[in-house]
Amino acid sequence: VQLQASGGGLVQPGGSLRLSCAASGRIFSINIMGWYRQAPGKQRELVATITNGGSTNYADSVKGRFTISRDNTKNAIFLQMNSLKSEDTAVYYCNADILAVRPDGDGYYDKYFWGRGTLVTVSS
Repeated sequence: VQLQASGGGLVQPGGSLRLSCAASGRIFSINIMGWYRQAPGKQRELVATITNGGSTNYADSVKGRFTISRDNTKNAIFLQMNSLKSEDTAVYYCNADILAVRPDGDGYYDKYFWGRGTLVTVSS
């Protein structure tokens, strides 16, 4: 099972970016998915999460500016980031609670998987 994130880049303050993350592999089902970020010299922090039913949760710092969405048919999540600020600069990671099929095909295992991260830089 892999999570592949994309969409990061350099953007000016006040600009927008859209991040994508897709899960692939021997997946039976996916529960909660989310985005986290880690700025230089800081701990990784929650940005937003979304359940398979569509319930969302946001960090206070991004409420009203970021929107998380999900496409269950593609095992994917998205993060629309608007009104970006310099303090949003970080590596953004996607995370998913996945019930995966065991390599031998005999049963399942539940694990939180992480993507590699995509860098978002907000600077003029």
